[in-house]
Formats: sequence, C-alpha cells, structure tokens
Amino acid sequence: MTSQAILPGSTLGVLGSGQLGRMFAIAARRFGYGVQVYSPEGNSPCGQVADREWCGQWDDFSRLKEFVKRVQVITLEFENVPVETLEFLQEHVPVRPGPGVLAVAQNRLREKGTLREHGLPTPEFRAIRSLPELVSGLQEFGQRGVLKTASWGYDGKGQVRLTEASDLSEVWTQFENGDAILEQEVDFEFELSVIAVRSPSGELACYEPILNHHRNHILDVSVAGSPRISLALAEHAKEVALAVMESLDVVGVLCVEMFLTRGGDLLINEIAPRPHNSGHLTIDAHVTSQFEQQVRAICGLPLGSTALRQPAAMVNLLGDLWPPKGQPRWEAVLKRHGVRLHLYGKAEARPGRKMGHLTCLAESPEIAEAAARLARDELKE
Repeated sequence: MTSQAILPGSTLGVLGSGQLGRMFAIAARRFGYGVQVYSPEGNSPCGQVADREWCGQWDDFSRLKEFVKRVQVITLEFENVPVETLEFLQEHVPVRPGPGVLAVAQNRLREKGTLREHGLPTPEFRAIRSLPELVSGLQEFGQRGVLKTASWGYDGKGQVRLTEASDLSEVWTQFENGDAILEQEVDFEFELSVIAVRSPSGELACYEPILNHHRNHILDVSVAGSPRISLALAEHAKEVALAVMESLDVVGVLCVEMFLTRGGDLLINEIAPRPHNSGHLTIDAHVTSQFEQQVRAICGLPLGSTALRQPAAMVNLLGDLWPPKGQPRWEAVLKRHGVRLHLYGKAEARPGRKMGHLTCLAESPEIAEAAARLARDELKE
C-alpha cells in the first residue's frame, strides 16, 4: 500500500450504498473527488449521487476486480461486508478501515473479547451456544441480561432483554442456529457516543461526546454540547475512543458507543468502523463533518477541526412519519429558522426505516433538542 496522499481528482470507492455512503459521496464531491459505489442494491441513496453504481454480490470477485480498477482507495459505509471481500480488494488498493477492524466489529463476541484484551471497559458478557449455557449465564447475571446474536445485528435486531420471568426455552429457539452473546444488563444514566478519526500517518482527531436517546432500540435523538456530559467525563470518553482507534489500528472514522453507569463508570457498548447516525449533526454543527473527516482520513490528507460551531440536536425521521399517501409536511419544517432537513432519497417509506434526519441549531443544547423534537412533530400534524 502507498503512504502517499490520494489527492482530489482521484476516485474513491465505497462498499455499501445507504445514506452514510450518500453523505460521504457529497463530502467527497466538494473536494473534487470522483465516487464509485459497490453493493447488491440498485438505485440506492449513495448510487444516486455517485459517478457510478456497481450492483453485484459481495462474492462476485470478477465484478469486484472491475470495480477496484476504477478507484484509488476504498472505504466502508456499513460493516456487514464479508471480510473476504475486503481481503481481496486490499490486494489492489488501500482499504480503510481494513479487514482486521471489520472482523472485530462484525462479531459481538470477538468485539468485546478484543476490547477486553486491550484493557478497555465493556459490560460483562458470556458466549452462549446452548440453552443450558443461557440458563446458567442468566443466573450468574442475577436473572437480568440481554441476549444478542453474535453477528449481523443492528438497530435492535437480533436481541432480547431477559428477566427471571422470561421463557428461556422459547427465546432460545430464535438463537439456536448460531452463536449468541449474553450481556449483563447495565444500569446506566445515559448513552453517549464518541466519533474518532485516524489517518494513515497516525494523526488523530476526536469529536466531543454526543448524548443519545433511543426509542425501540433505534437512535431517536442526538445532542451535541449537552451539559449532562461534564468536562471530566468528556475527556475520559475521548481517551477511551482514541485508545480503541489505536488498539485496533483503525484508519478512517470509527464511532464508540458507551454507557455511563449510575456508579460513574464508562462501558463500551459497541463500535462502528464508519460514520455513525449520532454524528449526522456534525454536517451542520461542526467545523468539519464526520463525512469530510472520512474523506480526509482515507486519502491521507490533514484532518479537519472537530470544533462545535453551535449547540445542536438531531432527530431521526423514520418511515412511520410518512402518511399512507403523500409526504410529511415539509413546509412546516422548512419555514423554521435553524432547522436543517436531510433526506436520503429512499423511494419506499417503511416503519422503522431511516428516511432522513433534522438538525436544529440553537443558543443552547436544551433549546436545540426541544426545537428539533417540535419540528419533527409538526411533520405529521
């Protein structure tokens, strides 16, 4: 692999074609880069703004070989890409982050085990491969825990919260065909995320922690500049995130989601080796967005400032907001000062599907969050 910078005018490749790829492609175009995207999906959010959309399976190596000839570096917009695909591609061009990072992030057992090996804090967990292991593991955790598939889960899919009242035999029928992980239930005050960036030379940058609220296991609201996150906590959270970046030798953008326990400890919930939903507000609220940072990092350019311009809050727009016919009331949002609308170009709205987001800028985090929630409510009135 070359250590030289990949300069504007080059073509960047993206694996995965959703909204994260779309926003990355928009940032890359501002810098004068070309963008080509590869995924099994056509007419995708990223494909709509890329120079070329390659539709192919992850194991179609002949098509991947044609794709890789057209790009100078490759990055990820989601982590459910086979490691073998990245291993093949990196024989031809740099892949950032690489297959080693992806292998860790794809499997919750491997992820938490690797983090623990590097001395990083996670909730207690157990590998579960049978019903007796589930029974004994839940007993060990005081009859409270969360059972998750070890691989391929996101936005709450493939996980069940368990108590002593749970029918473990019934629950296990949903998991018995693959490895699972049982995590001890964490008594936490709130969840936060830290988005970190690292270049091929080892230059690091880190955003201030973002406070997150979830609904039905899907991120609902993110707040930048929240007073609930003290300066000491923010510094500690950033130290943890940067330690993850360096321990895993990540090049690119990585999000570390954490719990603050009621005892004051930080525990890593999971990592995502790509831009993250909670960082969408960086487009409007920060000097450099997470997507521009991804461009800079994978191309070996100097990293940008992570400074917050103004307190901000982001709310997700799910398909539930769409009426059976027609569109939400966009005019209600667009007339509001300080509210920014981002839509992802998805043709079909479905319950739980992320269709876009709103970011609100205001003089305080509290005002921004209230305004963002109100703006979203007005879409469906």
